Amino acid sequence: MHVLVIEDEERVSSFIKKGLEEQNFQVTQAFDGNQGLRLGATEKFDIIMLDVVMPGMNGIEVCKELKNNFKINTPILMLTALGTTDDIITGLETGADDYLSKPFKFKELIARLKALHRRANVKTENERDALEIQDLKMNLISKEVTRAGKKIELTAREFKLLEYLLKNKNKLVTRIDILENVWEVNFDLSTNVIDVYINYLRKKVEHGFDTKFIKTVIGMGYIIKDED
Repeated sequence: MHVLVIEDEERVSSFIKKGLEEQNFQVTQAFDGNQGLRLGATEKFDIIMLDVVMPGMNGIEVCKELKNNFKINTPILMLTALGTTDDIITGLETGADDYLSKPFKFKELIARLKALHRRANVKTENERDALEIQDLKMNLISKEVTRAGKKIELTAREFKLLEYLLKNKNKLVTRIDILENVWEVNFDLSTNVIDVYINYLRKKVEHGFDTKFIKTVIGMGYIIKDED
């Protein structure tokens, strides 16, 4: 597995490089955002590890450029000493696939990288092209969501969350299920990131409609139901 490590602190970058190479990873280093952007946009990597706080072009900006302008599909794991709910949401909304706070355990880093790589290589030939629940419809090809024929604008993360709920229609999903399948992250469950995104989704797909699909099962999780 070839990993691009974009980290401005050389000591930290060298530590990561040494540890990954001991696990038979191939590592390319970049020590600032501009260099990382250039490498990430022009060369092939299996995973990109990206520090958030860097001088000049920070990790948030690099991630936005790679995902939105260069349209890369390479999974991005963000590394940062910041760990509040807002920081996590900001990182994920830029297009990052996972988020790991410093300091971290190296075993956890390896597990995250392998999970991202495995998920990126899952074959999707048998996936359906569309999902729906009554008048709420999701096109997985065009990435378009409509309700009663009206287009609903969702962020990439909101789309993934709704897709997961719809694929598990009428089934209870726990917060752990959502973390592992929508973000593949395992941060502290005391964070309210999931609740924040559920609220975002409710406002967009339920506001102004009599039928509310997304139900909270107190103490257990969430379910999107066809009927009450």
